[in-house]
Amino acid sequence: DADQERFDRLRYVEIKHGRICQLAFLGNIITRAGIHLPGNIDTAGDSFDSYPNGFGALFGPDAIPQDGRLQILFFIGFLELFVMKDVTGQGEFVGDFRNGFIDFGWDKFDEETKLKKRAIELNNGRAAMMGILGLMVHEKLGGELPIVGPM
Repeated sequence: DADQERFDRLRYVEIKHGRICQLAFLGNIITRAGIHLPGNIDTAGDSFDSYPNGFGALFGPDAIPQDGRLQILFFIGFLELFVMKDVTGQGEFVGDFRNGFIDFGWDKFDEETKLKKRAIELNNGRAAMMGILGLMVHEKLGGELPIVGPM
């Protein structure tokens, strides 16, 4: 059945996955360029750049330890359950998580500009979903990509 409620749910999921993939793609490109957080990731003195990029950071002999992966999982769960949702119920559109707190000038835009910016975010999210999928496939295939370098 196709109704407005189902469409809104699917659009919400698409926007959410697009935002996640935009962060994933950017993170993948930045770490492959050799840019890492300064300092140590744990009390044992392991630096952020001592772990491999991509899948190697989660799986393999040099992967982040189990406790670190659990921290990442719990942090994502916390964001999912308590932060990244319309807490106040005042969302102007599906995926509006401002919750009356963060605005960045959104309320000053006219309706046409708002629709245009939402369409841009949706299209950028779609492109990022394809981009991160491509990076993951190429990482498994091996070889080298322009800009990204060896996979």
